[in-house]
Amino acid sequence: MEFRFTDEQRMIRDTAAAFLQDVSDSAAVRKAMATELGYDPDLWQRICQELCFQAITVPEAYGGMGLGQVELGAVLEQMGKVLLCSPFFATVGLGVNALLLAGTEEQKARYLPAIVDGALTATLGWTGVEAARFGGQWGCEAIGLQWQACDEGYRLSGELRYVIDGHSADLLIVAARAPGTAGRDGVALFALSADTAGVRREWQPTLDQTRRQARLQFVDVLVPTSACMAGGEAAGQLLDDILALVKVALAAEQMGAAQQVLDMSVAYMQERVQFGRQIASYQALKHKAADMLLKCEVSRSAVYYAACIAEERVNPDGDAGLAAELAEAAAMAKAYCSDTLFHNAGSAIQLHGGVGFTWEYDVHLYFKRAKASELYLGAGAAQRELIASLLLD
Repeated sequence: MEFRFTDEQRMIRDTAAAFLQDVSDSAAVRKAMATELGYDPDLWQRICQELCFQAITVPEAYGGMGLGQVELGAVLEQMGKVLLCSPFFATVGLGVNALLLAGTEEQKARYLPAIVDGALTATLGWTGVEAARFGGQWGCEAIGLQWQACDEGYRLSGELRYVIDGHSADLLIVAARAPGTAGRDGVALFALSADTAGVRREWQPTLDQTRRQARLQFVDVLVPTSACMAGGEAAGQLLDDILALVKVALAAEQMGAAQQVLDMSVAYMQERVQFGRQIASYQALKHKAADMLLKCEVSRSAVYYAACIAEERVNPDGDAGLAAELAEAAAMAKAYCSDTLFHNAGSAIQLHGGVGFTWEYDVHLYFKRAKASELYLGAGAAQRELIASLLLD
């Protein structure tokens, strides 16, 4: 495959880069991460109203831009570079992708235009308390809610963990399973308002201060039949497909952050003088920077290859048989980008020397994002195990 950006895609990437470098500098990131909300609502509205990035993958029939996963990856790459604090990843990477793949026509018509208008944020939750037990795969086995049919529709009970922006999102898309089932059996997806009676939300501080996670408790939550997005055997496969799209989106962010810590390190090495020479002139440090660059380039190839496959899967006229290929490509991208960002962030701290560990320099923020995003959806080892299982099927 020979991949190149089109002129339109380059324009989107360059527009995102110019805007984000201006509004998401170090001071803005540190200010946002000090708040419980985790982002600046005014900046979020600027993104929605001036750039319309939240509408990038929403079909034109619902007021969106009708673009694809490659364009989304290009925007997320730039957001990863600046550690943008916003509900974009949760709303678009998780929520919109879930609606596109699993939402009913009524649900798409209700929620997607509101997201396009900037009036609605969304997220996806499925992992329960014991998610870490299942080999780090974060798939259907990790679902933490149970559903039961009742006269009013459905009753949801249980607890969700690690829900990105779950404490602030307006729309909750959740996966639950029928009692006594396992794996993909008995899985159902629901879309409900965050203020539904019985839903309790609590922000959970984590290592990565630039992205919020929350714990959600569902205490006999009643939702109407219209809240069900998908059920039966198809729902489990749909959840796996949605998570594959999320992996591609997260990998794009990781790749952008990995490139940024390399750029930061090279800039510092050209300024720092030791023994009468810029430290960038020392061959051992050149080799380390070259290794970082190689990992970035391979990560970029993995991300956009996976994004091309993801676009075919999301396309209404696309081949549903691409699910296995998408799962494999997404796992490859997530595995390599997780390893790359963690390696590059750790190397950046070393290249910065003693100041790399200090609060004043931003390298530690990227290091924390590297570890948090590595574990989310499963680290590299878990992704490679998934690839092996797919190849054996």
